[in-house]
Amino acid sequence: MKKDCFGILNKVFPMGEDGLRYVPNSCFECLDRVECLKQALNTPDGIEMREELLSRTEQGGIIGWIRRWSQLKELNRIKQNIKK
Repeated sequence: MKKDCFGILNKVFPMGEDGLRYVPNSCFECLDRVECLKQALNTPDGIEMREELLSRTEQGGIIGWIRRWSQLKELNRIKQNIKK
């Protein structure tokens, strides 16, 4: 049985007072922690967070630009599948 917090980004990867996200100590003891965080990162909130992180990363030349473009395209594909 999964916990009530399973896959909810703001519960399993909340924003701290310092403006950085962190994993709560209780998550380290949970057997579902990896699956839970993966699920949270594929929710609309998780995708938005990932897009924000990509927008802040340096492109690092043409290879970096292609990598970033590819990751943004994949996130957009995931968003489209969520809406269906």
